[in-house]
Amino acid sequence: MERRDFFKKAAVVAGAAAVGSSTLEAGTTGQPVDNRKVSMVTFPEKRPLIMYSDRPPLLETPREVFTSVLTPNDQFFVRWHMPDIPTYIDPDTFTISVNGLVEKELKISLNDLKTKFEQVEVTAVLQCGGNSRSAFKPIAGGIQWGSGAMGCATWKGVRLRDILDHAGLKKDAKWIGFNGSEKAAYYETPEFIRELELTELDDNVILAYEMSGEDLPYLNGYPLRLVLPGYYSDSWVKMLSNITVTNKYKKLFFMDVAYRVPDNETESETPEKKFPKTKPIKKMNVKSIIGYPENGDKLSLKSHTVVRGVAFDDGHGIKEVLVSTDAGKTWEKALLDDGKLGRYAYRAFRFSFKPNTLGKVTIMAKAINKIGEEQPLSKDILWNHGGYKYNGIDEVTVEVI
Repeated sequence: MERRDFFKKAAVVAGAAAVGSSTLEAGTTGQPVDNRKVSMVTFPEKRPLIMYSDRPPLLETPREVFTSVLTPNDQFFVRWHMPDIPTYIDPDTFTISVNGLVEKELKISLNDLKTKFEQVEVTAVLQCGGNSRSAFKPIAGGIQWGSGAMGCATWKGVRLRDILDHAGLKKDAKWIGFNGSEKAAYYETPEFIRELELTELDDNVILAYEMSGEDLPYLNGYPLRLVLPGYYSDSWVKMLSNITVTNKYKKLFFMDVAYRVPDNETESETPEKKFPKTKPIKKMNVKSIIGYPENGDKLSLKSHTVVRGVAFDDGHGIKEVLVSTDAGKTWEKALLDDGKLGRYAYRAFRFSFKPNTLGKVTIMAKAINKIGEEQPLSKDILWNHGGYKYNGIDEVTVEVI
C-alpha cells in the first residue's frame, strides 16, 4: 500500500479504534502504571499504548520500554493539542513556507529538503512538559501522565540555520515563529504557535523528516517537525507548515498563558495561591526512569536481578545514576552505557543485585548530571498549577517471594 493511501485510512482507523477499548484485541484494562489502571489501545503505526484521548490523540509509552537508549517508533508517545489533524498529506506536493523578515520568501518541498541542503542527524529525547504529572500531590491540572510521555529517537533532516541562511535574514530579525497543520475545533481557540529567539539557535536545531531511520510516523508529526534538543516537546512543532521571522516577540497563548511555571526556585505554589510572576518551560531538568522491574513485579529471593532504565537532561550530560534497593537508605552507582549517541540522548543504566529479604522492596533511581544537578526526592519537588517539569527520584515497588 502506498504511504499516502495508508494515511488516508489511518486517521479513520485511529478514530474508530479509540472509540472504545472493548472494540480492540489490545483494548483491555492494562497493567497498573504508577499505581493507576489504564487502557491499552492500538492506533495505526503503533503497538498498544496507554490512551487518554483519541481526539486529539494522547498516547503514553509503557514503562517497560525504557530499558534501551532508542524508543521504537511504534511505541513512541503521542501528544497533540488540537483535535483537527489533516487526514491526508501528499508528500509530493507538501511544502513549508518561510516568510517575514527574510530577503526572499521560500516554499520548500520535501524533495528540496532532502536534495538541496546538507543532511544531518541528532539523537535527542522528546519529553512532554507534563510527563509524570500524576506524581504531583495534590493533583495538578492537565493530563495525568505517568512516566511514559517521553521517548528518544535519532532525528534526520536539515539544520534550521541552513534554511534561514538560504532565505537570508534581515538585520533586524530576532524571533522565529513556528506553526503546524493541526487546527482547533472552535474558531476562537488560539492556534498552536511557538516562538524561538534567534539567540537560542544552534546546529542541533533541525527540521526533521525521519525518525530512527523511517519517515516520521503520522502521529508523531509527519511529514516534518521541528527538533529542538534539550527543550520540552511543546516547542517541537509537528506537521510543521510555516516559519515566520519577526523583529518582535508576538504574544501567544501557549507561551504566555499555558506551559508556564512560577519564576520562583524556592517556594511551591498551592492550589489556593498562584504566583503572579511566571516563565515559560523550556529546558528539561535531569531525570531517570526505571524500565525494569515494574511496580508489582514478583522477584525470587536471592535471584540475580538487573535493574535497568534510562537517564537524561537538557544536554549537559549524565555523570552518574545511583540506585537504592532499600527505599533510599543506601545508594550505589549503576553502570552507564558508553554515551556514544550524544549528550541529548538517553543514557541507559543497569544495576545488578540479589534480593535477600522477603516481602515488598522499593527500588529507586537518581540521576546526576555533569554540572551537579540531581533528581530530588518527591517531597522536595516544588508544586505548580500546571503540573510541569516533575523530576522526582523514580521508584518502583516489587514483591520478593
